Amino acid sequence: MTVVLGADLGTSGLKAVALDAGGTVVAEAEAGYPVDRPRPGWAQTEVAVWRRALDDALAALTGQLAGRPVAALGLSGQMHGAVLVDAAGSALGPALLWPDRRATAELDRWRQLPGPDRAALANPLAAGMTGPLAAWLVTHRPDLLDRAAAVLLPKDAVRATLLPGTDPAVTDRSDASATLLWDVPADRWSGPATAAAGLDPALLPTVLPGHAVAGTAELPGGPVPVVVGGADTPLALLAAGTGTGVQVNLGSGAQLLRPGVRPAAAADPVVHCYADTGDGWYAMAALQNAGTAWSWVAGVLGLDWAGLAGSLAESPPGAGGVVFSPFLTGERGGVAGPDARGGWTGLSADTTRADLARAALEGVVCAVAAALDLLGPAGDGQVVLTGGGARDAGVQQLLADVLGRPVQHVQVRSASAVGAAVLAARGVGWAVTPVRAGDPVVAPDGSGAAAGVRERWAAAVG
Repeated sequence: MTVVLGADLGTSGLKAVALDAGGTVVAEAEAGYPVDRPRPGWAQTEVAVWRRALDDALAALTGQLAGRPVAALGLSGQMHGAVLVDAAGSALGPALLWPDRRATAELDRWRQLPGPDRAALANPLAAGMTGPLAAWLVTHRPDLLDRAAAVLLPKDAVRATLLPGTDPAVTDRSDASATLLWDVPADRWSGPATAAAGLDPALLPTVLPGHAVAGTAELPGGPVPVVVGGADTPLALLAAGTGTGVQVNLGSGAQLLRPGVRPAAAADPVVHCYADTGDGWYAMAALQNAGTAWSWVAGVLGLDWAGLAGSLAESPPGAGGVVFSPFLTGERGGVAGPDARGGWTGLSADTTRADLARAALEGVVCAVAAALDLLGPAGDGQVVLTGGGARDAGVQQLLADVLGRPVQHVQVRSASAVGAAVLAARGVGWAVTPVRAGDPVVAPDGSGAAAGVRERWAAAVG
């Protein structure tokens, strides 16, 4: 039986899946890699490292598929970032990644844009977006710019390595709209922002639908059509099937997504407005510190995940008065700024390890609630939960209590990779709906204790 493949290029690892015509994941593989941090605030990865991870994952899939034919491959990628490539699609230097802060000073170029031009970008300013990173390269690596044929997003740079002889300068709306080089109301590249970056407009990639076939790659099982692909967050939306309401993806970071919004100019927005993988838009409030903060706390306290989550049964709501700020690496704005930092407050001689652990769980969930507020009035409808951080039943209850809304965890294995496989299927004329499994709906407990938790957190952290 024929399958389609999807590969998700994450910050620290790549996941690949094979999806059959019924939407079932029939094979999957992973390959990890480090992020290179040669200086404080820098974050980069060589494209060759990503390509090796993709080759390893595809070889593992091929072994699992035992000769089943592959109809197409789609790529999902971490958003933002910048990679300079030559006319053959070869990277001229490492990919600069979304956590990179080297372009903080370059953001002043965006702040100095005329009001209407700045508002047309309709997104908060972040140093790790493609535009500011490209501006840094213009200033600090003009030697690379002289040889560059295009500035690409991460998944596009990897796709270019798969398709030698084709034009590498291709991306899709979902990635293009997240560059700070995109005019959101006009749905096209922004001339003023491109000029602010100091970029030649000819370096900007052509924007095609995510399901468009970009070329044919020679994979372990033979030649396979490769579609343009999309950004990881909207592909996770696609895989989960969330078309209305709010979806909270709780992983290393947290993304709160409201699909179906109307794009509009915004002078100083606190939430992002990005294109989805079709012809629509979604709003996003994002936190950099979620699962990463929990992992740090677990390590410091000598707990595994079960022990950390188990603190919800060992410590009462409010964690004995202890409050945790999860912003270990700062934030993009809105909930907290780039200079915010983490820590516990409210400690006493009676504070236990369970109190510290529970406070960490509550702190991240309170930050999620604050991010949800940024999306505007959301009513009392059900929240869709995705991501590994929301699998635990106790965490689901905590989320329902603090958000004050029923929640349901929808399980889609490797959601962004599955979304990429769905795009691949569309590219070859298939209509595939991923298989999804929903946990029971969890309602708020109604005790009111969570309201006090959130108020204390806001007073201590906000």
